[in-house]
Amino acid sequence: MDCTTLLLIDDHPLFRKGLAQLFGASDDFEVVGQAASGREGINLAVSLAPQQVLLDLHMPGLSGLQVLDELRQLRLDCQVVVLTASMDRAELLTALRLGASGYVLKETEPDALLAYMRNCHKGAIVLDSTLVALLADQRESAHRPPQDPDPLDTGNLTEREGQTLALIAAGMSNKQIARELGISDGTVKIYVRNLLQKLGLHSRLELAAWVHNGASVRHEERH
Repeated sequence: MDCTTLLLIDDHPLFRKGLAQLFGASDDFEVVGQAASGREGINLAVSLAPQQVLLDLHMPGLSGLQVLDELRQLRLDCQVVVLTASMDRAELLTALRLGASGYVLKETEPDALLAYMRNCHKGAIVLDSTLVALLADQRESAHRPPQDPDPLDTGNLTEREGQTLALIAAGMSNKQIARELGISDGTVKIYVRNLLQKLGLHSRLELAAWVHNGASVRHEERH
């Protein structure tokens, strides 16, 4: 079985070493690089071209969000999963807009972190209860910037695109969606690309978050 190549970016040596040991002991991950700063991490991402990057959100110098933004601008073909010590809604929404493929707490159990990274690699995104609760917090929604997509507007989606969107929000991978809808993986990829373009979003995680955020708006409107 091919290993998923992984780059670790975290300024805490002890925590970074623990992550390296955790993933190194797994049969399906290969840690190809470790960086102690955001700038070093960006340079390693360019030179090593890992399939996944596990990125600490809070670092001195370049922050995780700044690193994420620069990696996005470089258009590297890698998934970036943000690792954070605390859940903050504004940071979560910013990370989603910058194309994060995952968002996970540092206190996550080791086996759960391995499973989360595997799911991200497969394209199966599951929003845990903490993330859903953050997205359901509408205290900031009245001040949503004009460029944000309206979480209630799905009128420009085709029926198949709407079905695909719902299955992404349910945490299904492309292969699972293809089986569910009786279509090919390639067709699912086209639907996903269309969804990102039509909704002005950047990742599967942001698509899933968009659905949950819209659901919370609809719930509040009914009450």
